[in-house]
Amino acid sequence: MQRKIRGEFMLMITALIWGVSFVAQRSGMEYIGPFTFNGIRCFIGALVLIPVIIIMDRQRKIRQSTESEIKTTEIEKKAAKKNLIAGGLSCGIVFFISSSVQQIGMVYTTAGKAGFITALYIVIVPILGIFLKKKVRPILWFCVVLATAGLYLLCIKEGFSIGKGDLLVVICAFGFSIHILVIDHFSPKVDGVKLSCFQFLICGILSIPFMIIFETINWTNIMNCWLPIIYAGVMSCGVAYTLQVIAQKYTEPTVTSLILCLESVFAVIAGIIILNEQISMRETFGCIIMFAAILLAQIPAKSKETNKISETNEKIDKGEDLEWQNL
Repeated sequence: MQRKIRGEFMLMITALIWGVSFVAQRSGMEYIGPFTFNGIRCFIGALVLIPVIIIMDRQRKIRQSTESEIKTTEIEKKAAKKNLIAGGLSCGIVFFISSSVQQIGMVYTTAGKAGFITALYIVIVPILGIFLKKKVRPILWFCVVLATAGLYLLCIKEGFSIGKGDLLVVICAFGFSIHILVIDHFSPKVDGVKLSCFQFLICGILSIPFMIIFETINWTNIMNCWLPIIYAGVMSCGVAYTLQVIAQKYTEPTVTSLILCLESVFAVIAGIIILNEQISMRETFGCIIMFAAILLAQIPAKSKETNKISETNEKIDKGEDLEWQNL
């Protein structure tokens, strides 16, 4: 239960960082293209995590030598390496496609529509989970409906129609839903920080040819938006996505999607504080409904289901707790 609470808290911090990152992304797009922005921020995110990985590996070796911890066998090391490569490639490719399509789609649609459609992963995740034979508690379906209604009140201010940009963002929402499920599959098997670093490296590499072919790389413009890039790279990629990977070891995918959809609420708050935007009663009511959905999602599962989660957590190697201590 303690791990579950820590995981949900980490996801709340992730949603907060992503909400503020929305302001940074909008600012950065005024200077450079989507592939350039995503590529640079992903490389920054990967670079930020390299020293963290080195420090954690050193501490793990020291702990193994001083506390007589069971050392990892060669077979286990090879299996972990194989899972890390597969997970990094899978997460990196899905993240590249999703984030790039989102950035492009926002050029052709309003911020409100983009925010609402992207956050539809709160509905898509449990639906896709059914095909993967993942059980979803009935209360979570009710929470999904509540959160969707809250998002609509929060984000949609004009007539709802599906245009070119809207269609692209719908694709993006499916992409991020798949990203959550892919992380859910690999995160218990590998080091969360290494997986996060690897996925950003893959995304950055994939962005390079698209930057060269479709965009003009202007270093003056890049330097002019250094602050949004640094924030998106260090905080949104380096910190937030790493917290997501680690937190999902202890949190159900549907609950994860519900908590992460709070980024829309935090984006509104960030807009009020940073951009001096105004929030209406309708938007305030939407925020309240979303928070209610998140609180309801925290209702404990039945004892049988809870025992299964506890048994799973007991199988987690003690060494993985370092990820929480060092972050």
